[in-house]
Amino acid sequence: MPSIVKPLVSHPSLSRNELGLTIRDYEGSMSTLCAGCGHDSITAAITRALWELSTPPHMLAKLSGIGCSSKTPTYFVGGAHGFNSAHGRMPAIATGANAANRELTYLGVSGDGDSLSIGIGHLCHAMRRNLNMLYVIENNGVYGLTKGQFSASSDVGSKSKKGEANKMSPIDPVQLALSLGATFVARSFSGDKQQLVPILKAGLSHRGFAIVDVISPCVTFNDHEGSTKSYKYTRGKHLVATESDFVPPSGEIVAEIGQVGQTNVTMHDGSVLRFTRVPENYDVSDRQAALKYLREHQGEVVTGVLFVDESVPEMHEMNNTPQAPLGSLPFEKLCPGSGELAKLMEDFR
Repeated sequence: MPSIVKPLVSHPSLSRNELGLTIRDYEGSMSTLCAGCGHDSITAAITRALWELSTPPHMLAKLSGIGCSSKTPTYFVGGAHGFNSAHGRMPAIATGANAANRELTYLGVSGDGDSLSIGIGHLCHAMRRNLNMLYVIENNGVYGLTKGQFSASSDVGSKSKKGEANKMSPIDPVQLALSLGATFVARSFSGDKQQLVPILKAGLSHRGFAIVDVISPCVTFNDHEGSTKSYKYTRGKHLVATESDFVPPSGEIVAEIGQVGQTNVTMHDGSVLRFTRVPENYDVSDRQAALKYLREHQGEVVTGVLFVDESVPEMHEMNNTPQAPLGSLPFEKLCPGSGELAKLMEDFR
């Protein structure tokens, strides 16, 4: 048996959730991402959140597009339904699947390129439809699969691995979501599992579209001097520029974001990310106040649940669809015949 395959056995002392399942039952295949990648930390947080919520694996639909981030659904809940879509089209596939079967829990994993470049139009319409799903953006500021070009979330002045500085303003998925009317908006850091797991659980429990932007450093193409979203993967200068495709093992950076004030997280290259939690008196029901707070803290990574609105109807409620999943309806109801179609058409004459 190849070493990449996880053993089927689990320790008998592992805790069990309400379904009698251990956290091992919520795992997937072994990760093939670079050692130390922030995406694997997000995978661990998603696994923990689903296990703690006692989500039935067969009632979960996990979807993705294209990119390093879109590989990660393979690494959790192997017993769930899964669909890896075309680049940027995951929200459209999720919409169709949700329309056909509203009983499943929908969890989409995407990246800053998949969501904010080629797929931004589909993401926007999923928000305005208030599609009932959790949408996780694993945000590292680069296109990892195509050798580290700037993504739409790259900060102005951030340098590529080759030394070029980004000149274009970034698209902030959190401010985009707030401006488009998303009903659950949050941000976290892949290295802060204590904060990320509860946020994911809240997003999964939300009735409507829940978007969680997670800063997730890339160990391969954003680990250099001048990067603003970095882990430095090299352990010595002699490893620099030896083999362009070689990624030495690197430990993930873990940090707990404090309840008050700034938390400075120093990356391996010496660059610093400044994280700030929303204060205790922060009103998550005030959309304009959330936007104002983010603009006042420009240059910091504001984390936490930033906005929630449970009053907006989700997609099925807006369209008054039947409670029974469309996929479970008999053929006679879905296709009643030409006579019924003729009656329907009379109303439009």
